[in-house]
Amino acid sequence: MTEKRLKRKELAKKLFTKNRLIILNEDTFEEIFSLKLTLMNVFVVVTISTILIITITSYIIAFTPLREYIPGYASTRLKKDATELALKSDSLSFALSKNEAYISSIKKVLTGDLDYAKYNKDSILSSKTVATSEEDLKPSEEDLKLREEVEHDDKYNLFEKAKSKVSVVLFAPAKGPITEGFNIKNKHFAVDVALAKNTPIKAILNGTILFADWTPSTGNVIILRHNNGFISIYKHAVSLTKSQGDIVRTGEVIALAGSSGQESTGVHLHFELWKDGYPIDPTQFIEFE
Repeated sequence: MTEKRLKRKELAKKLFTKNRLIILNEDTFEEIFSLKLTLMNVFVVVTISTILIITITSYIIAFTPLREYIPGYASTRLKKDATELALKSDSLSFALSKNEAYISSIKKVLTGDLDYAKYNKDSILSSKTVATSEEDLKPSEEDLKLREEVEHDDKYNLFEKAKSKVSVVLFAPAKGPITEGFNIKNKHFAVDVALAKNTPIKAILNGTILFADWTPSTGNVIILRHNNGFISIYKHAVSLTKSQGDIVRTGEVIALAGSSGQESTGVHLHFELWKDGYPIDPTQFIEFE
C-alpha cells in the first residue's frame, strides 16, 4: 500500500510541478516570453483543444457548404440534380412506352395487321355478347313507374327541342363518286373516291401530321391525328403539301390526288377514318358525293 501511495504522490507531484516556458532571443539571450506551466495544465488545454477541433469539424461537415470540398462528400446541388434527373428519366421512360404503343398501333393501321373478328361494322368498339335470362330483361317496379311518368310528360309536351346526336362534324377531304365502299369482310377499311388528277385533298379536322412520306405499296401517304381519338389516313396522292409534325386546320390542303403506289388502280383517294384504334365507316360522318 505504501508503494502505491508513493507512486501516486510522485505522479501528482509531476503533474502539478510548476515549469517555466521561456522564449529567448538567440543573439542577445533576452527573454521575450515566459509562461508557467504544469503537466496538468498542458493536458487540460490539449484535451479542450481537441474537443473544440472535433466539434467545429463536425459542425462544418453537417451544417455548412464547406463539406463539399471534403473528399467523399457530394454537394447538395449534385444530389438535387440527381433527384431531378431520376424523376425526369422515369417520366421519359413512361412517355416513351406510351409513344411506342401508339406507334405500334399506327404501324398496324398502315399494314392492316388487325384482328378483324373484334370489329363491329355498326360501332367503333368491339362487341361483346353476354348471356342474359328473361328475368333480367323484365323491368322492375321503379322502371315501370318511371316509364309512366315519362309517357305522361311526353303526351302533353307540345314543344320539343331538337338536339343533334352527332358531336363531331367532319369536312369532306374531296368530293367525288365512291368507287369502293367501307367493307370489313373484304378487309377494306376505307372508301375509294374517284377524282381528277391534282384535285386538292383537304384535312377533315384540325390536327397534327403524324406521317407524311412515300411508301412502295400505297404511294404518297399522309396521316393526321385529331382530337377525340380520331385518325384520318389519305393514300395514293401524287404529291404532299405538308410535312410530318405540321399542324393543319380544317379544310386546309394537305395533298394532291393522283395514282401513286403499286396497289393503286387509277386516280383516286383512298381515305380511312379510325377512332380509338378501330376503323369506322367515313360515310357516317362525311358526304363525299
